[in-house]
Amino acid sequence: MATNDVLHLLNGAAKRTGLIKNEVCHDDSAPVVQAQTIDELHSLQKKRSIPTTPKSQQQGAALSSVSKVERRKLQLQSISASLASLTRETGPKLKSVKQQRDYITPATFNISDSSLKFTHILYNLSPAELYEQAIKHEKGSIITSTGALATLSGAKTGRSPKDKRVVKDSTTAEDLWWGNGSPNIEMDEQTFLINRERAVDYLNSLDNVFVNDQFLNWDREHRIKVRIVSARAYHSLFMHNMCIRPTPEELEDFGSPDFTIYNAGQFPCNRYTHHMTSSTSIDLHLNRREMVILGTQYAGEMKKGLFSVMHYLMPKRGILSLHSGCNMGKEGDVALFFGLSGTGKTTLSTDHNRFLIGDDEHCWSDAGVSNIEGGCYAKCLDLSPEKEPDIFNAIKFGTVLENVVLDEHNREVDYADKSVTENTRAAYPIEYIPNARIPCVGPHPKNVILLACDAFGVLPPVSKLNLAQTMYHFISGYTALVAGTEDGIKEPQATFSACFGAAFIMLHPTKYAMMLADKMQRYDATGWLVNTGWCGGRYGVGSRIKLANTRRIIDAIHTGKLLDVTYRKTDVFGLEIPTAVDGIPLEILDPMNAWEDKQAYGETLLKLGGLFKKNFDVFANYSINGDTKLTEEILAAGPIC
Repeated sequence: MATNDVLHLLNGAAKRTGLIKNEVCHDDSAPVVQAQTIDELHSLQKKRSIPTTPKSQQQGAALSSVSKVERRKLQLQSISASLASLTRETGPKLKSVKQQRDYITPATFNISDSSLKFTHILYNLSPAELYEQAIKHEKGSIITSTGALATLSGAKTGRSPKDKRVVKDSTTAEDLWWGNGSPNIEMDEQTFLINRERAVDYLNSLDNVFVNDQFLNWDREHRIKVRIVSARAYHSLFMHNMCIRPTPEELEDFGSPDFTIYNAGQFPCNRYTHHMTSSTSIDLHLNRREMVILGTQYAGEMKKGLFSVMHYLMPKRGILSLHSGCNMGKEGDVALFFGLSGTGKTTLSTDHNRFLIGDDEHCWSDAGVSNIEGGCYAKCLDLSPEKEPDIFNAIKFGTVLENVVLDEHNREVDYADKSVTENTRAAYPIEYIPNARIPCVGPHPKNVILLACDAFGVLPPVSKLNLAQTMYHFISGYTALVAGTEDGIKEPQATFSACFGAAFIMLHPTKYAMMLADKMQRYDATGWLVNTGWCGGRYGVGSRIKLANTRRIIDAIHTGKLLDVTYRKTDVFGLEIPTAVDGIPLEILDPMNAWEDKQAYGETLLKLGGLFKKNFDVFANYSINGDTKLTEEILAAGPIC
């Protein structure tokens, strides 16, 4: 396989597009909480304990509403326009709680009960104010012993990818990836508007509505203005942490948003509406630049919904959107980390010796890399100060803790307890990480690291990839589930998620892979495949590669030492593996040497290669204006079996 041929094809293909149909993409949703009532759900949140001192019986005085800063009339008018009904002349009158005397009265309105009430707009509240609102009005909101706000997301404790819908119109019909395997399930504009009206009506019926005006993308030239309208203080604080927080001056000049979210997650969609398959619906209208959430209170829907939007908007500007971690060395060398859940993406990108640019979502433009977000959304299951001290110490005042279990008396969190869900999460501003790089931007990456937790135990701990292999493994997005992690899994199961984030991509995976390879070639970046899984046998037979060894490998990648060693090619996958790495036992560099049963190794290697080929069948017919040469080059970089 000739890398020069791949480069030639990339240069010609980068400006063209095409579509194919695929099978179902990787679904990383979480099971619904097994609780019948809010009280029953709340009971799972607290662990029973015997207090060492009597609990106070005093009743706290009600929090008073204090007017501090007068908001400009234009801001309220902009919010009023966002919340306006599409079928009536106006919605209810809006009143800012920050302006007790100065509010906007609509010029005309239909006479109805809704027109007789005010909807108070709680605009860009501080974390302290949002704490007060959550504790006063949202059951399950508790301050933990470290000062974080613990809360519950309701029945849904993970995303609902099967309930995500995208409006298919004349523009998106050609631009987006549709069909089997795509995360983009179509809906028509009329259905979207029905759901939008349902969400807006619900929000307008409330006494208080939270509005956040914030930014996406630390690259100021390409940042996006977003507005989040929500019913819960928890959601407002979550987005305060996850988006980029504007300065007071930037807020005054914010104007109209580029994209708006209507989060009415406490209210269900109408299941009899066209395209609805449950009472949950997450709807994107890319031309209207709007998103509607009904029937789920899981905050991650907002974060990932905006990520999907960036996956659509940024490539149109020639900017590659990436589901990756990113850090930078003291010499300015940047590394990208791709990986599915459990592969070590967060752990390996969080390095005391390097600056953290971001843990999850990035853009790669001609100026370099930039974080899309202003915060981190870390998993909390089994979190400890020994394993992940930076994340553990970031859980303090201002941080949102979702669905954790805590002691009812001392409010200490038990991170090992998964009574509510395994998908416990912490959302905190990125500046809570001591070595975060602010602003979160960096030069062009030197290394692109694809992480796989191979529970079959046949992938080497590190391999150097050429461009075609990088595209192949990037499109594949491989890891493996192990026995015991889910019901019914008795042996390792391969999991594939295109571009290491199939649920969020909007275009065909090959388009993102083309952009990645093009940027790697132009800016001289090297691709690597790193296995953080098993060696010496599959899960249950071999042992997991020690984290210390993986860190030594990653360090050798950062320093450039792995560019100066001898390599040899493996069977089946054709991977280039080093013959020696300082500090790494020789027997694990080639996984075959670590297996006692060589025949079993060969059979397992062929089995995994076959799973890769089967998964890639859905991409095999991708063409660019009828030309399949690029796809053929990428296929040739896959396993031979």
